[in-house]
Amino acid sequence: MADSRPPLPKRPIPHERVPDRPTPSNPRPHSEHLAADPLMTEALRRVVELEIGPRRVGALYRNVDGVFEVLAVIRDPERARSLLNRRSARWALIVKDVTRAGGEPFAIGSVWTTSDYLVREAGARLSEAFA
Repeated sequence: MADSRPPLPKRPIPHERVPDRPTPSNPRPHSEHLAADPLMTEALRRVVELEIGPRRVGALYRNVDGVFEVLAVIRDPERARSLLNRRSARWALIVKDVTRAGGEPFAIGSVWTTSDYLVREAGARLSEAFA
């Protein structure tokens, strides 16, 4: 009975040129529309701000990994991608663990969560943070 059926057609490879699906001139056509749409640009900016949270340059925050001082906030996606070695990065922070003597600054891309706690806001003095 299986011999009487015609073989199923093979699916083309996604980027294979086929008559009913021509290859686009730009392999990522959606990226042009996102960059040009001010509404999408603003929505993405808001998402990035929510992910960074209250971590501004000079802020001190604590989580399960330690207590960190924010040294720099990088919002340039290309620079963030190179710092974090992650293709999907849109932003990065340069932080320093203040609980470790001689701790070196390093880049992170972890989002602000409910387990993070702001010890000192950016611009506040250290004496105010522990008052």
